[in-house]
Amino acid sequence: MSRRARIRVLAVTLFTALLGALLPVAGAHAQARTVQGGRLDWGVKSSFQSYITGPIAKGSYSLTGGAATVGASQFRFHSATGSYDGSTGAFASSFSGGVHFVGHKQSDGSHELDMTISRPTVRISGGGGTLYVDVVSKAKGTGAVTSSRQVPFATLALGGIDMKGDENTTNTVTLNNLPATLTSAGAKSFAGYYTAGTALDPVSLSADVAPKKAAPSPTKPAEPKAKKEKEDAAGKLRDGAVDWGVRRTFREYVTGDIAQGEWKLGAGAQDGGALFRFPEGAGTYDKKKQALDGEFAGSVRFTGKHGLDLSLAHVSVTVADGKGTLRADVTSGKKTTKDTPLVTFTAKSLAAKDGLVRVDEAPSELTAAGAKAFGGMYRAGAAMDPVSVAVALDADAVLPALPDLGNSPSASASPEAAVAAEPVADGPGSGLSGGAVAGIAGGVVLLVAAAALVVVRMRKRAPADG
Repeated sequence: MSRRARIRVLAVTLFTALLGALLPVAGAHAQARTVQGGRLDWGVKSSFQSYITGPIAKGSYSLTGGAATVGASQFRFHSATGSYDGSTGAFASSFSGGVHFVGHKQSDGSHELDMTISRPTVRISGGGGTLYVDVVSKAKGTGAVTSSRQVPFATLALGGIDMKGDENTTNTVTLNNLPATLTSAGAKSFAGYYTAGTALDPVSLSADVAPKKAAPSPTKPAEPKAKKEKEDAAGKLRDGAVDWGVRRTFREYVTGDIAQGEWKLGAGAQDGGALFRFPEGAGTYDKKKQALDGEFAGSVRFTGKHGLDLSLAHVSVTVADGKGTLRADVTSGKKTTKDTPLVTFTAKSLAAKDGLVRVDEAPSELTAAGAKAFGGMYRAGAAMDPVSVAVALDADAVLPALPDLGNSPSASASPEAAVAAEPVADGPGSGLSGGAVAGIAGGVVLLVAAAALVVVRMRKRAPADG
């Protein structure tokens, strides 16, 4: 290589190194942040729901994994997990829960139409989005059952929404009414009932984003506990909670087109999407008799048109001889009936494990008093939502977590116009402020001048080639 060529290579190398030191490396400063809670609302396809429950299919749907209904035709999936990168707009989040559709009951008790959709996941990058789901379905005609994980079920139209956001201030990613279109893979998983390109119900989601992780600071080792509080010998409850959704169809009636109402929680009650949690359990547990007597905090009030005004408060649960009863103070209008036995359920075993006594999703039946409390809307013996009970006997026992619906959960089934994470003001794709761009441009000019100066100086020192 000639001396002049070597000088050129050296100059280019120096220029590149200096330019690289000044310009930020794409994504080097970015840190994908964790999605830690939220919900996704989607009706799959409202006409499909109508077909399932209509006079032809004569079927139904049931919810799994803590999924809930919102309004008249949407399903709510909960506990979002994933990641969001505000610098690029890349977003990926999975949600828990599922819905099981059945229809066309056959003589052997099975159903010709049998499909479960669960664990929806939304992935967005490069201006496009896809909805993935787990699907178990029975093929139309053949009856062959297939189970597929994370099928790219639908494409999502973002409509020009800029997913980029300020990494320091964007704490929630909210997307409303994204149009969804069935993919070819989705059509196959849909058991052949719809073709690729079919419009599905729009998708709305809200996902909480954790702040950037701060650099870890040195911490002192935790001091050992002088004395660990063990299970109370007398069986006194340390804490506890009852989870009960009353009845899915009742909640749908309240928020639906007829009652056009709502519910409000009070006294510490919590909304778990498909259920209400009544916390702060107090009472006793008899290990020998496998008996429980607990009282819980919280209230829920249902209001709506046509005189709907029903409140449940001071919930209590008793279990003896394998049978449980859930009671509450019931207020209908201005009349209150205290300690009303609303539902009964089976609790075969009340053995403690890890400091907890639990009854998980026990099917419940409405009592005669409960039927009266609901104004005759349901008959005695009608199936109500399952009852879950967890009481802590040990101070260190941890109660089961509620589904995570994220911040500001809403029972509205009609989200407003599409809103994305806070947009970057500098225009699509830049990710840099105007001042930063100007500064970099000025720096590049200086670098070019410096590199040229180096070349000139080296040329002065070098003899002519050849």
